[in-house]
Amino acid sequence: MISSLDPNSQAFLDNLNKIGQRMQKAQREMSTGKRFNSVSDDPDQVSILLQARANLEATKMVQSNLGRVKAEADSAEVALQSAVKVLERVRVLGAQGATGTATAESRATNAIEVGALLEQLGAVSRTTIEGRYIFSGDSDHTPPYSIDLTAVNPIGAYAGAMATREVQHPNGTRFSVARTAAEIFDSPQADENVFYSVSALRTALEANDETGIRNSLENVIGSIGHLNGHLSYYGAVQNKVAAAEAVGNTLKLQLTAHISALEDADITESILDLQQSELQQQAALQAWAQRPRSTLFDYLG
Repeated sequence: MISSLDPNSQAFLDNLNKIGQRMQKAQREMSTGKRFNSVSDDPDQVSILLQARANLEATKMVQSNLGRVKAEADSAEVALQSAVKVLERVRVLGAQGATGTATAESRATNAIEVGALLEQLGAVSRTTIEGRYIFSGDSDHTPPYSIDLTAVNPIGAYAGAMATREVQHPNGTRFSVARTAAEIFDSPQADENVFYSVSALRTALEANDETGIRNSLENVIGSIGHLNGHLSYYGAVQNKVAAAEAVGNTLKLQLTAHISALEDADITESILDLQQSELQQQAALQAWAQRPRSTLFDYLG
């Protein structure tokens, strides 16, 4: 449609419309506290804002995963600390049975307690958190070991899987967070195999075999050192998680501040802009009202 307005009138309306748009924008910023209420408010900054929000959400997800790993590492540490205490008691019972003054009866009594302690170690290997077996590797819904003292070999086969899970650091790197019950309790080396050394000691005590008791006792002592090594591993995981969480918290603060700087309105600036626009609008209307008006009679003499 062709406008019937003269150029001056059209220019006046265009400028008045721009002033009105600035007033509306300032009012929106004052009511919402945000610079961005639609893409048209600042198209060039929208993509930057969306990326910053995506980065913040990704950081929150990483922090959530780190929280789960922390809970697992804490539980693993407590579990292995209890396992070390159990092995220390096994060592005491083995030392008692290794003396020349021990009798077949006292050794048989110690064997019963060692068997109960072996079952406790099996229970430790089945430690769970949130319904997941933390020492079963990637098959964390499967109990890793079963102990049956009535069987010839009381230690069942490892039923878990390899532990390949890693957690992401906020800086983008990844690190491993778990070990399996097979690595911890069932080492291929006899002098580090927790289950084997305790089971062998129980068998030697039942058989009143002093030489077997002494040999098994050495393996028990080696297994204590082996367990302490895995305990140190989980301590290192805890330290890595704590450091990663600290980095994540700092990154969240930085991203939150960046997002705020991008989208939060400067209310004082918005108020001033609104006031200035209102003054400009009033001045424009007054000037238009006072403009000279010519009629046909002005040209008739």
